[in-house]
Amino acid sequence: MTAHAVPGQALSGVDSDSWTVAGRTFTSRLIVGTGKYKSFEENAAAVDASGAEIVTVAVRRVNIADPKQPMLTDFIDPQRVTYLPNTAGCFTGEDAVRTLRLAREAGGWSLVKLEVLGEARTLYPDMLETLRATEILAKEGFEPMVYCADDPIAAKRLEDAGAVAIMPLGAPIGSGLGLQNLVTIRLIVEGAKVPVLVDAGVGTASDAAEAMELGCDGVLMNTAIAEAKDPVLMARAMKAAVEAGRLAYLAGRMPKRRYADPSSPLAGII
Repeated sequence: MTAHAVPGQALSGVDSDSWTVAGRTFTSRLIVGTGKYKSFEENAAAVDASGAEIVTVAVRRVNIADPKQPMLTDFIDPQRVTYLPNTAGCFTGEDAVRTLRLAREAGGWSLVKLEVLGEARTLYPDMLETLRATEILAKEGFEPMVYCADDPIAAKRLEDAGAVAIMPLGAPIGSGLGLQNLVTIRLIVEGAKVPVLVDAGVGTASDAAEAMELGCDGVLMNTAIAEAKDPVLMARAMKAAVEAGRLAYLAGRMPKRRYADPSSPLAGII
């Protein structure tokens, strides 16, 4: 269970504001991917700049097991950064479950990221297959963090099925469009008893801050950093944005008004 903070009950700083998923506690609320970078060296530098404590790893695409080829583990230490195996590229629940079973055999991972895609054009999640796979994984002892549609009802069903975190998309994967449905993501946050992290669609720092201002527990991104002109600098920007958005949420924003409200009192003016 996660205790979503109440706006206005700010802590002394981001460093003291940790979050927990499946019994694991983290300080950084930014999760970054390990795809699309020009090299493992660039990827590692971006992770360092981001301050991320979790990286997602596409089991089908990133080498984590063949010592004859360059391995991600040589550049990003799994003893220092938590690896989150994911099922990128899987279009059926069966393929996704099989992929994560292999990941557990290879590295002993139980905390995993599940995504089951519906089609190649939009990479939108197939929620029926996703729910089915979540149920299977939970029964087998996995702790699935689940990529899903920005649908509060579907999110609740995933939680009931055993998802340890709900990860609604902000916009299609790799689109950089930013958060398209603020209302539904906010509803997911309000209804969830597990962490909620925006996953997919972030394009720049303001998108990450906006997600955190909604009360999300974190943000996951890959393309926004990897395809920036300067990935390492963008990683620094995303770190700052996530922290700023979280602090703004904790502080509690001022109400919006239709008309002006003077900063200084009008009474007593000479």
